[in-house]
Amino acid sequence: MELFLLSNGKLSGESELLGYAKERIQAMLQAKNICSAVLIPYALIRSDYDARAKELSEALGIKVDSIHHDASPAQAIASAECILISGGNTWMLNQLLHENGLIVPIQRAVRERNVPYIGWSAGCNVATPSIRTTNDMPVRNSVVLPSLGLFPVQINPHYIDAHLSGHMGETRDERIAEFCAVNPSESVLALREGSLLQISGNTLSYFSAKGQGFKVFRHGQETQEYQDTQAIQPLVPFNCQ
Repeated sequence: MELFLLSNGKLSGESELLGYAKERIQAMLQAKNICSAVLIPYALIRSDYDARAKELSEALGIKVDSIHHDASPAQAIASAECILISGGNTWMLNQLLHENGLIVPIQRAVRERNVPYIGWSAGCNVATPSIRTTNDMPVRNSVVLPSLGLFPVQINPHYIDAHLSGHMGETRDERIAEFCAVNPSESVLALREGSLLQISGNTLSYFSAKGQGFKVFRHGQETQEYQDTQAIQPLVPFNCQ
């Protein structure tokens, strides 16, 4: 299995999409001799699908086509060399994955054919068992919660633990703690900006462009921050580094 689960698409002040992860992604693409990818852009609401495909093609140096041009989205996945899932609105993305019959084709492509999956923000969210830990609003009143389940633990991308002056609503930590209280058997991995989880074969590793760690939230346990994935070995079926 080849997964890149990125918290976000760009760092602040960074012009190139996936720039902070580019070296790692391109190394994988070259090792597998991948020349093309299928983009699933359904999370984009106020951006152009083809413009996003062009931006990714220029950033990664491979041919990228948006899946919305295919009469059969499932067939596009069946013949894909690589799958890219853009950030945007997670609810919109997950609903359209279900409506277009792409859940099982993507699962089979990644698990059975070892097709690389690269998802950021919303694309990271839908790789987990459900989208219950997204930060997004359900703009289509969607009630579709189960997602791809390629990664077995819930993720909260764009994680921030800053306390804004004058903000009287719940902090991100409090929101995630609420999830854990309602779902005490589940854990949540909180990924800060500029960070990613990479699964290559059966090995799971963590990278942060800013040298920051990720947090693990569990009900009834103190939240801790880690710089490598060894601490979550009991939660995943991968070899953690």
